[in-house]
Formats: sequence, C-alpha cells, structure tokens
Amino acid sequence: MRVRFFALFALFVAVSSPAADLLPLPAPPIIGATSYIVIDGRTAHEIAALEPDSPVAPASLTKLMAAYVVFKTLREEQIALADEVTVSEKAWRAEGSRMFIEVGKRVSVRDLLLGMIVQSGNDASIALAEHVAGSETVFAEMMNQYARALGMLSSNFVNATGLPHDDHYSTARDLATLARAIITEFPDFYKWYSVKEFTFNGIKQPNRNNLLWRDDSVDGMKTGHTDAAGYCLVSSAQRDEMRIIAVVLGTSSAKARIDGSQALLNYAFRFFETRLLYKAGEEIAQARIWKSANEFSPLGVLDDLYITVQRGAYDSLDSVLNIPAILVAPVAQGQPLAELKITLNGADITSQPLRALADNPSGSFWQRTRDSVSLWFE
Repeated sequence: MRVRFFALFALFVAVSSPAADLLPLPAPPIIGATSYIVIDGRTAHEIAALEPDSPVAPASLTKLMAAYVVFKTLREEQIALADEVTVSEKAWRAEGSRMFIEVGKRVSVRDLLLGMIVQSGNDASIALAEHVAGSETVFAEMMNQYARALGMLSSNFVNATGLPHDDHYSTARDLATLARAIITEFPDFYKWYSVKEFTFNGIKQPNRNNLLWRDDSVDGMKTGHTDAAGYCLVSSAQRDEMRIIAVVLGTSSAKARIDGSQALLNYAFRFFETRLLYKAGEEIAQARIWKSANEFSPLGVLDDLYITVQRGAYDSLDSVLNIPAILVAPVAQGQPLAELKITLNGADITSQPLRALADNPSGSFWQRTRDSVSLWFE
C-alpha cells in the first residue's frame, strides 16, 4: 500500500512493492429484479446496485423496521421479552401470513417477535405494535422517526405489516441501511433471523428464507411478497471476517429471489474483500502543536478503520494525510486535527478525520513565548 503524508511543514513518502495489474471487474449477475443493492456489512461500501433508490412496496420487509422499533424499545427497558400481550381483535383478524394467535389470549413479547421474524406473522406484528405504542398508527409514526434517524430518507411506513398502501414504500438502499443497523446494533436479536422454524399454538412453520438451508454462511434476514411488491428478500451472509448484505426486490417468484440473492452474495464474496487499514488507537502520524507542553501530538482513528475494495487492489491503494501547517495548543484527546484520504488509481475511496490520541495542554510561559516568536517566521 502506497502511503503519502502531506503537510505544509513536512513531506514523507513510503512506497510498497509494485502491485500486480488488476483483472477487469466482471459485471454483477443479471437476476431479473426491479431493483437491488449489495453492500459490505462492516463498511457499508456499495458493491453492486440496480435502481437502488427507486421507491417500491416493501411488503413484509416492513417487519424489519417494525422489529428495529421493538428492539429499541426493549433496549430502553420500556417493555420486556417476558411481557404478556393481550391479543386484540384487530391483530387476530390480520390478513395474510399469520402465527395464529387467538383473540383475548396472552402471548409473550418473545413469542410474538419469533412469530414476526420466523413466521412473518401479520397478527404478531400488529400485536407488538399495539403493545409498544398503543395503536398501529402511532407505532408507524415511531417507525418513521427511527427510519429518519437512520438516514432512510426515501421510506415511509403506514403500518407494521407491509400490507399494501399507496403511502407505504421504501428503497433497496434504505432497506440495506436498516438491515445493517439491526446486525450492528442488536447482534443478540439478529441471531433470531437464522431460526429455521418456530412452533406456536401447535402449528410449526418454517422460515421462508430458503437460503438458510442452501448456504451455511447465510444467517438472515427476511422475505416479503405481495402482488405489488413481487418476491423480495433481504439476505445477509458471513464468510471468514467479511459480511455481505443483499437486498433484492421485485422478482417474479420465490425461486428467483433466492437464486438472485445467492448469485449476488457469491459475486460480492468472490470479487471483493474487506481489510483492516488501521487499528483504533494506533499512531498513524504526528502533528506539530505550537505553544504546547509536548511538541508533537500522535494522530490516529478512534475506531478500527476497514475498507472494502476489489480483490487484489489493496496494494494499489494510496493514503494521503493532510495536516494543517499551524495547530495551536491546547489539544483535547479525540479532537480532529487532520484528514486521511484513501484513493485507488486517483479515485477517492474514503476520507476519515485523524484525531489526537492524547491531550496536549498549553505549554509553559517559556514554551508559548518561544513558539510565538517562531510563528512570525512561518
């Protein structure tokens, strides 16, 4: 990896051994979907996409947003998995897929979540919405609030089930953002998306995500289908340390969504890799700090910095560090002081602020005076 550090006061260049020429990157497979997106689960890097920002009916993929709201509410201890929810007539009468809860009966939040995640129960979704928010309408408002907070700016939800409505829509990109948030924020709950079957009220139902049986690396997430939406699937798989999320919308059959998702996952794993560039707290460079107790401050990143690139491209990356020529104390730990830019063949891959890894207070009177004089000549 070629590394260049630029500042007005210094220039350091380190060059790795020449990288082998990259093979041309094949085009993603054609899968017969109206839209799709494939991203790296750790970096959110977009690997492949087709009309990823086109609004579409999300069908039961809506239940990912509903689950996110419930997970948030559980984390905030406003409800508990052991809570007993009294099933309303509205929940009992829910159309479409069901977990077969009965009106007036009490069902735990845990069972309702499994009924929604594994069995895609519309009745479970409504029962959870009413328990969390009092009504499905208010719950939908919560869904939209959390969606906005996640940056899902092209989505709008009017129910917890995904039943068709003109004002109920999302995009492949937004759904990928949501899937990544669930995986990242709620790893313990995410494990439930790999449950292959769930039995409630004496009725055993399998998970509709057949990729769980076909590919051992797949551990989620959710299917959806309505006449308006077609056959949809959000899938996620992990091989070694790399996680891929694929959102496939609007295919013509259950088999097409499975085959298409599998093809996109295989494409991403075959032709891309995610590598650790710098560890959290690792000193990447030093910045000259004027009028400070310590002449230099170490710079680094506060979280591990990963990057997703085409396989074989890692050794061709350039890292350019821009540090202002004049930085004056005091400096607080975590304060951004420089910019790290990663490029490949002149194209920007990512930019990250580099931050002070330690406090650097103002220096003594003598140090401040000396540097004040020196700065006249800078």
